Amino acid sequence: MKNVPLSEVDAAPRAVLPIGTDYPPGLLLDWHEHRRAQFLYGATGVMVADTADGSWTVPPERALLIPATTRHRVRMLGVSTRSLYVEPAAVPWWPARCTVVDVPPLLRELLLAAVEFEADYDLSGRAGQVVALMLHEIAALTPLPFHIAVPAAPELAALCRAYLAAPDVAVTNALWARRAAMSERAFTRRFREQTGESPAGWRARARLLAALPLLRSATVTEVAGRLGYASPAAFTAAFTRLVGAPPSRFHGR
Repeated sequence: MKNVPLSEVDAAPRAVLPIGTDYPPGLLLDWHEHRRAQFLYGATGVMVADTADGSWTVPPERALLIPATTRHRVRMLGVSTRSLYVEPAAVPWWPARCTVVDVPPLLRELLLAAVEFEADYDLSGRAGQVVALMLHEIAALTPLPFHIAVPAAPELAALCRAYLAAPDVAVTNALWARRAAMSERAFTRRFREQTGESPAGWRARARLLAALPLLRSATVTEVAGRLGYASPAAFTAAFTRLVGAPPSRFHGR
């Protein structure tokens, strides 16, 4: 099925519903949730998903596993998706929070084939076997480090959300502490308790994840300068440590 709203087929008696959707550039799917779990694969473009407790950046040819009934929003940057909507009872092993995963070639081809199925595909035929194999492949995937936590405390969450929307290398711990009406020591301690990272380390990760959407239209040198790195080489080294691939691999995608 392609470009079919989930609401039209959600009641179909199938544990897995494959749906392909093409989105206009920059579209924001505002806060919503699904009764089913979702395997959200971006065949093209970059997706940025938010939940109450974090943000996930999904590069091209990766996917986001979204637990059932998780409230989320997704910004689509030149994205064509291939999604699986899955009954929770069929995947008791599904992660309890959103998770970014790589999508190997076999699973990619299975997804491309599956979105051609109708909602009432034959469970005992080829379609049923393809769907069963996809679940086996998804269960074996390894999480990728494209997530950044957002604190539960509203005043800290507001600072983090604003930074994710517009990363700025000039922001300091002292500035954030003043905005939160706290001493710098108390602010740093509370931030670390809620995120597991220092504020400075969190901001560094946020800037690197922000590079993924920027690299679609800007060069590595331009992105390095925009995010405050001393040189393209310094940016490339930091990006590669986090992502596992150089930023040049994501330029123009």
